Amino acid sequence: MLLTPGPTPVPEFVRKAMADITIHHRTPEFEAIFAETRELLFELYGMDEVVMLASSGSGAMEACITNLTHKKALTINSGKFGERFGKICKAFDIDYSEIKNEWNTPVSVESVLEAVKADSDIDAIFIQLCESAGGLRHPVEEIAAAVKEYNKDIMIVADGITAIGVEKIDVSNLDAVITGSQKALMLPPGLAIIGLSNDAVSKIEKKSRGFYFNLATEIKKQRTNTTAWTAATTLIIGLREILSNIKNNGGFDTLYEQTALRASATREALLAIGCEIYPKTPANAMTTIYTENAPAIRKILKTKYGVNIAGGQDHIKSLIFRINHMGLVEDNEASWAVNTVELALDELGVRTFDGTASKVFSTKMFKGN
Repeated sequence: MLLTPGPTPVPEFVRKAMADITIHHRTPEFEAIFAETRELLFELYGMDEVVMLASSGSGAMEACITNLTHKKALTINSGKFGERFGKICKAFDIDYSEIKNEWNTPVSVESVLEAVKADSDIDAIFIQLCESAGGLRHPVEEIAAAVKEYNKDIMIVADGITAIGVEKIDVSNLDAVITGSQKALMLPPGLAIIGLSNDAVSKIEKKSRGFYFNLATEIKKQRTNTTAWTAATTLIIGLREILSNIKNNGGFDTLYEQTALRASATREALLAIGCEIYPKTPANAMTTIYTENAPAIRKILKTKYGVNIAGGQDHIKSLIFRINHMGLVEDNEASWAVNTVELALDELGVRTFDGTASKVFSTKMFKGN
């Protein structure tokens, strides 16, 4: 049972769709598929423009840094992926400043405002909606609203790789939102997507940068239902399939409600057996638990109970474990996951197993208490 926060399991109906005959990307047949997929992405994002890139999410991060920073970037670092924005700036010799917090601590609206007011060169802010290194949710929408009130020309770029498809995001003050195929979109890795505002498109058209990740080139091509370079045809076919399935089975809002309920039930179940939630503001994409027993718990779950969950990275590598809620996770899978954590705690001599986790999860999930 794969319950890592990416890659997530690919549903069978998506695998079957991607297993069909290969279509050449410069044909009317594929252009029709591309057009339909674009329309579904517009519904998912609710933004003015969408761009698909044949890359992982890191490629989209690079594209946003290089195309939307014309003077100086401000990066928010509360984890491995916020840190990556700064590394990309360094790689391209793009001037940037950084607000750095511990991986369980969200950035404040006040600290971001203070930074932009102190430095008039900052013309783009880069932040994670969900910083998946620790399962943290930043107050991105509140930050974006405050910054836009101060200076509407500052671009707000949000990494939504573990947020798109998880929750409804208020994009009214966001200029770019990034996601990747292997998270809530339930596809294999290799496709990145960026939602863009009209202001972002205008800035890109005035001055773009790069070759493969030149967004001006891609926007122009994708508006004609093709790509500048070779399209990730199989993944785009799979994307159309998964988005159509969600739309035809209750819609995105139903998916968001079920994901939020599953996340809440999981957190309550694990709190009930003495676990400590790591982030101060948890995201619904995953549940992150802080414990020195994390490596032992993960080993027991994988080898004894067939449940594969993720650990941490860098300085918290052996101090957390993360359980995924993204995608079409079955309720019985989530219930089994919390039950096996309780069994592992019993095996480690931390807590005697009495079925509390499963009971709390089922009560919250199915009884609404």
